[in-house]
Amino acid sequence: MNTTELIRKKRNKENLTKEEILYLINNYTKGKIPDYQFSAFLMAVYFNGMSKDETSTLTGAMLYSGKVLNLNSIKGIKIDKHSTGGVGDKTSLILAPIAAAAGIKIPMISGRGLGHSGGTLDKLEAIPGFRTNLSLLEYKNVLKKVGAVLIGQTKEIAPADKLIYALRDVTATVESIPLITGSIMSKKLAEGIDGLVLDVKTGNGAFMQRTEDAIALADSLIQTAKAFNKKVIGFVTDMNQPLGNYIGNWLEVHESIQVLRDGKKNDLTELSLILAGAMIYLGKKTKSLDEGIETAIKILSSGKAFDKFIEIVKAQGGKTDFILHPEKYPESKFKEVIKSGSAGYLSEVNTYQIGMAAIELGAGRKTKDDRIDPKAGIIFNYKIGDTINKGVVLAELFSDSKTGIEAAKKRIESSIKISKTKPKKLRLIKTVIN
Repeated sequence: MNTTELIRKKRNKENLTKEEILYLINNYTKGKIPDYQFSAFLMAVYFNGMSKDETSTLTGAMLYSGKVLNLNSIKGIKIDKHSTGGVGDKTSLILAPIAAAAGIKIPMISGRGLGHSGGTLDKLEAIPGFRTNLSLLEYKNVLKKVGAVLIGQTKEIAPADKLIYALRDVTATVESIPLITGSIMSKKLAEGIDGLVLDVKTGNGAFMQRTEDAIALADSLIQTAKAFNKKVIGFVTDMNQPLGNYIGNWLEVHESIQVLRDGKKNDLTELSLILAGAMIYLGKKTKSLDEGIETAIKILSSGKAFDKFIEIVKAQGGKTDFILHPEKYPESKFKEVIKSGSAGYLSEVNTYQIGMAAIELGAGRKTKDDRIDPKAGIIFNYKIGDTINKGVVLAELFSDSKTGIEAAKKRIESSIKISKTKPKKLRLIKTVIN
């Protein structure tokens, strides 16, 4: 085959065959196709898209570029959840122990923070001693023993994705539904799962800001999962304000404890229960999604989910002292509050800017080599539609950097709108697709 001809074919909006896609992915992974040619192919895909069959073939080529885990030796149905990322999205820390306590096996391979969006691995590593870099043998052992395991992508899993994603990042081809689908699904399918729950975010704090784009991505992910005979259900959810109230790595662990142990109820709790219920339903523990949600609510209120969270932390080397006593966690050097200068209703939040403010405080990375401060972050006290009195504390900021505090404060103050008329309450679940 001729690489140039295949680039031209996709440039001209023609569909590639299975053999042609395999040729491109396999030869690029082996270093036989140079970056400049593969970049041209990625740009052609970015502009012209891929058919459903092409996307499934792309996903399979990336999947089988590495190791696909065989979890047949571990009894039980294996279900995972994937979120496209947002601000304050810590649902994995809550739903994994809920679903595991229901008897589902949860083999979860998670990611780090990306841009304004936080990462599950960074949150877990805020727990002293917690290991996310388990070997595949350790990964299986923890899953077998505890019922849930949360690690990062290993070298053996979908190596083509690592290479292609790095190239997409520097060639302005990240926002392509077929390429996003291939990246997400190649990693998820490599886990050895039987089913997948998808949480595709939309709004000003999401990568897919328009609802129609989020629905298109959810549909692409679902169709690809079905092409590999996986059970799947997708939710398109709102990200026009932070999820929960806490933003930043340890702070998000702390809020997860408040939900798991203390019964805190907010939009974070609601979404976590819905997603956990979907996992329980896909895991055949209930006959409907509604029954799955009811089961999740019972497990959470019984305390079993918090007990399971402690088990997971222990199994992955984490110290449970701060889980049991989060108030003893080290504090930031500096704390600042933002007060409301007027009365009214919280009508708008620029969630992207809130996420970037957390990075200014040290909760995320500006470059890939930056070190994260696990203590840094924001407590955002109100939700859109809430009544705001003059002088109330809208947000609390935590950081070891004074300049970071100042930069974050400016971003947050310009991100909040208070109006005299009460806005409509945001709908958390936009749509369900299966």
